[in-house]
Parts: sequence; C-alpha cells; structure tokens
Amino acid sequence: MKIQIDESRCIAAGNCVMTGADIYDQRDEDGIVVVMDYAPEDPELQRQARAGAAICPAKVITITED
Repeated sequence: MKIQIDESRCIAAGNCVMTGADIYDQRDEDGIVVVMDYAPEDPELQRQARAGAAICPAKVITITED
C-alpha cells in the first residue's frame, strides 16, 4: 500500500487525522496533511488509511496497492 497526498489541494480540514491518527498528521506551520511512517502490511493501519482517504473533503489522498 502506498499513500500519496496532493499537498497543493489539501485544505487542512484534519478529517483524515481524526479518522487515521496512526497514519496521518498535520504540519504545524500550515495544517497540510502528511503521512507518518507506518507498517503497510498492518490491517488496522490499512483500514485507517482508507478511512482517512474516504473522508477527505478535498479528495487529495490517493491509495495504491503495491
């Protein structure tokens, strides 16, 4: 699983962080979402990653399978 963020379109709503706190975080200076280090094979982290992407109001998170 690979997670990509289109930072140029992120509106810093934080919905992804609330849903996937073990995967997503926000930069302190501007609130733009970043992906934290994670174990891509962990089923719970995969669930959080997908839930965060689904709830993103700007649809800036793309998940691809390896």
